Amino acid sequence: MKRDESEVQRVQGLFVQHLPAMRGFIGALVADFSVVDDVVQETFMTVTAKAGDFEPGSNFRAWAWAIAKIKILEVSRANSRQSILAADVVEALCARDEAVDWNALDALLIHVRACVETLAPKARLAFELRYKNAHRPPEIARRMNWTANAVHVALSRARVAVRECVERRLGAEGGCGAA
Repeated sequence: MKRDESEVQRVQGLFVQHLPAMRGFIGALVADFSVVDDVVQETFMTVTAKAGDFEPGSNFRAWAWAIAKIKILEVSRANSRQSILAADVVEALCARDEAVDWNALDALLIHVRACVETLAPKARLAFELRYKNAHRPPEIARRMNWTANAVHVALSRARVAVRECVERRLGAEGGCGAA
């Protein structure tokens, strides 16, 4: 199908309008910031290429998010270390998209990532093995030469430290729960 330049301009304008929420959505599901940028760019290119398929007056957000979801799943299949969540969780989040403030989530994830970086090296490794690479505690214990109980304790302490750090950062900028 031949692309009409007005259709291209319309979908590109809508994409830019929804870009902060799109980045939040993709950033929530992809672990690496540079990969987030790649997925955003791939989504933009696909939206542009399929501009003629978009029905004016229909839900642009649903259409573009469906394209982004496909791009996220492609990245996830190509390199499982780049995805924070399993494909079925990605599907579930996409189904609940309207209930999620992706702009706020993007900002929150920036704080979480910064706070994870403040963990002690071994705690950070255990945290990343569990929550970035989706390893179970027995596998983490084997990899780190720890007991499973030590992994559970380290992860519990790391979660508390990350949560408290995020709360401090949000409070410092006047967000989420700050009085």
